[in-house]
Amino acid sequence: MLQLRNTPGLRSRRRIGRTLLASALLTAVAAVPAAAAAAPQAPTAAASVRSDLGSPAYQQVAHFYGAYIDAVAASTEDGGRLATALRTFYLTPRLRSELNTWEWRNHADGVLRAQNTPLAFRVTAGDSAAGHTWSTVRLTWSGGKHPTYSYLTVRSDLRTGKISGIGD
Repeated sequence: MLQLRNTPGLRSRRRIGRTLLASALLTAVAAVPAAAAAAPQAPTAAASVRSDLGSPAYQQVAHFYGAYIDAVAASTEDGGRLATALRTFYLTPRLRSELNTWEWRNHADGVLRAQNTPLAFRVTAGDSAAGHTWSTVRLTWSGGKHPTYSYLTVRSDLRTGKISGIGD
């Protein structure tokens, strides 16, 4: 489980760290296809699972939500492009299309299912079946003695490692 605390200094350092990590990851992902195209390769067997999936699927979801929340929170500092790049990297094309439709109808962010940014999040592993695994994402919207939470069910494709569904 991953949980962020509402500590201003710690939160801003984590946001900067995660934003830098996400930027580096996206830069590396963009460089790999270019390098692969330059070198001829022998035919290989069917594509296997992405190599960065050594961690459980719920950790992939945690990485996405951590970087995405930071990018959305920093959207005034060009985080909008980073949020779009994160969606492209972590989400399936079909889910991105579904989110665009949901966002148009609801005038809110489809990944967070809200118009604002949560203070913290936690990801918990769920069940797996039929090539998918489910995680529960708890978003924390207020602090204090009685915090407010919302819960999302996130489906990941085990073959590709990409997030393929987000539901309430």
